[in-house]
Amino acid sequence: MLVASLHQAIADLLPTRLEFYENWLNVSGLREGTIGLAPLSAVLSFLRTEGEAYQLIATRAGELAAGWTVAGMPAYQRRMIRLLPAPLRARAALGVGRRLVNATYPGSRALVRFRRRTAAIDLRGSLFCEVREASVAPLCGFYASAMAHVLELFDFRAAARVTECRAGGAGKACLMLVDVGS
Repeated sequence: MLVASLHQAIADLLPTRLEFYENWLNVSGLREGTIGLAPLSAVLSFLRTEGEAYQLIATRAGELAAGWTVAGMPAYQRRMIRLLPAPLRARAALGVGRRLVNATYPGSRALVRFRRRTAAIDLRGSLFCEVREASVAPLCGFYASAMAHVLELFDFRAAARVTECRAGGAGKACLMLVDVGS
């Protein structure tokens, strides 16, 4: 899911650079699911050199991953979540987002706490934040975008912001807050 969403986001936002990135995100590897950590890390490293396009691509890839995750759920499960009262629906949607994070890479985990319309997400093992040098800007926008978009797909207004990013030297985890409105 992560690799496919990155590929599509690059195709959407940097179409002239797609051929370059397809050296690592090749079509056969996408189809067979055989793109490993090294090529994915290379793509993320090169994307960071693209300037502002990095954040746009990470955000778009997160939205795509969220959309595909929700679309891939059984219809009855989506319907059951939509029928829940708002507080329970928000928790269920955040659970979908948590599973999305856990599915992006075996080492990625999201711990979610939800109180009074605010979800606090403790993100561990983000591939986006594996950097040699500290970054000024947070690099885990993919996950913030994905969590917010999952909530939007279940009829909430959501705004996510990264409060701490491991790439900036903030420790072992990234922290984000998602404001959930109905």
